[in-house]
Amino acid sequence: MKFLVLMPTFNERQNLENSVLQVLQAVPGINLLIIDDNSPDGTGAIADKLSEENSEVSVLHRESKKGLGRAYLDGFTWAAKNSFDFVIQMDADGSHQPKNLSDLISKARPSRLVIGSRWIPGGEVLNWPWYRKVISRFGNLYARRLLGTKVMDMTAGYRLYPVSSLAKMKLQDVQAQGYGFQIEMTLLAIEEGLEVVEVPISFVERTVGKSKMTMKIVLEAFWLCTKWGIRR
Repeated sequence: MKFLVLMPTFNERQNLENSVLQVLQAVPGINLLIIDDNSPDGTGAIADKLSEENSEVSVLHRESKKGLGRAYLDGFTWAAKNSFDFVIQMDADGSHQPKNLSDLISKARPSRLVIGSRWIPGGEVLNWPWYRKVISRFGNLYARRLLGTKVMDMTAGYRLYPVSSLAKMKLQDVQAQGYGFQIEMTLLAIEEGLEVVEVPISFVERTVGKSKMTMKIVLEAFWLCTKWGIRR
């Protein structure tokens, strides 16, 4: 089985190299695609250097910042064209721990979405202020109740998809760009008949650089989730 880590980046020059090298060390032989949105801080050049120095690393340059959701969709397309069996979504800021990669990979199946969950027994969030935890817990509860799922961490960004299943989903209709994208993709996976398995992870807030989370992203997720719930 061929696994590909998808790592979107925008202004992550301080974190990217360390994140990439930790992934390669954690799972020897794994492949990684850096998806850079023409970062003005030079992240793209660092990505190219990492690709030149490590045969497992590839780079997809995009012309401008088009959102997290679009980055992952482009990554899915790249993975399919290059004959990968599974893709793993992973942040470039160090919040997703490479030590948890093997846990996700061990649960990989052709018809299964594997989610690295912060909100099941054994999962944890480190260095978040209390209000970030409240927003995340409430958002997940809201999505779970409104959409009728049992998934505890609908907004989790650390997850593994079978490429063959992604090809069957209506990805051209995906609307969300922020972390609402994770909710929407979970819904699509369930509608496609995928089993959803959650494994506990340690999520560690970034120590370098600024979070990309904004109120606009939060409101987008709540609005779309409400719309999907009403439609359901």
